[in-house]
Amino acid sequence: MLEAHGRARPQRRGEARRAVPLLDLAPQVDTFLDEVLEGLSRPRPRTLPCKFFYDRRGSQLFDQICELPEYYLTRTELEIMRARAGAMAAWVGPAAMVIEFGSGSSVKTRLLLDHLACPSAYVPVDISKQHLLEAAEQLAARYPDVEVLPVCADFTRRLELPTPTAAARRRVIYFPGSTIGNFAPAQTVALLRQIAALCGRDGGLLIGVDLKKDPRTLERAYNDAAGVTAAFNLNLLARINRELGGDFPLAEFTHTAVYDADDGRVEMRLVSRRPQVVTIQGRRFAFDAGEYIVTEHSHKYALAEFAELGAEAGFRVAETWTDAARKFGVLALDRVGA
Repeated sequence: MLEAHGRARPQRRGEARRAVPLLDLAPQVDTFLDEVLEGLSRPRPRTLPCKFFYDRRGSQLFDQICELPEYYLTRTELEIMRARAGAMAAWVGPAAMVIEFGSGSSVKTRLLLDHLACPSAYVPVDISKQHLLEAAEQLAARYPDVEVLPVCADFTRRLELPTPTAAARRRVIYFPGSTIGNFAPAQTVALLRQIAALCGRDGGLLIGVDLKKDPRTLERAYNDAAGVTAAFNLNLLARINRELGGDFPLAEFTHTAVYDADDGRVEMRLVSRRPQVVTIQGRRFAFDAGEYIVTEHSHKYALAEFAELGAEAGFRVAETWTDAARKFGVLALDRVGA
């Protein structure tokens, strides 16, 4: 449990959620359109940005993915958090401002908050505004003594942070879920450098990293039997149709995910079932039968490989926690050389 003013309490049935102030830096429709058109105009394979998976429906589908038997990532990271959250909180230290990237439903966050000593504030950052607000209000009700300051933003861009009422001894970025795997190694270093600047002198990063393993286990995790990941992937096309005036025929695209051993990553694809032409605001895009759009990469790492990327960005590994089978790792990184 939290020390001093950070104790959690269950929300009572029928109790109104506690309102939280929102810093709204959500990407504009023009940004969404520009990035979609840019990705579809590239030489094959064409791409779509995975950060736009997370509208309200996409966030709900991802929550379902996290419960799937094939999707080991969430339950394995939760297993690590349940066993080691106390040690993680000790590393974070008292009176810290904790900023979570890609907060989603904040399930893992609760395990961390339950052990933190007098946190200055909790700042969830997510691109899905409604999902973010609902999760932030629930956490504010559960932790009445923690200042919850949600930010709707694309965390890959320069980020403005709210100022907490209580001064923070240091900033710690919490980045669970192996979302860092969506970025190529060079992009990862660039993002880690942004994080180093954001957390500042004496800051830290607590991050989840999916580890290299049997390719069959990896491919099953992204090709579940129930088809939830397929629905999640296709929802990106539905969002383009709804928000950008596209005319993707969803039934004519199919989901698949394959592991690329050379690059150490799972690649999610939407494959055209037949020759067809899709239009988005007057721009025409022709697809051959079997041609695919890459919607996401999920890189997998050895612990030493990720430590090297962190070092390039100005971080040193302070602690590492894994499950017994070493499927997943949570790393505590201290900023150095600030």
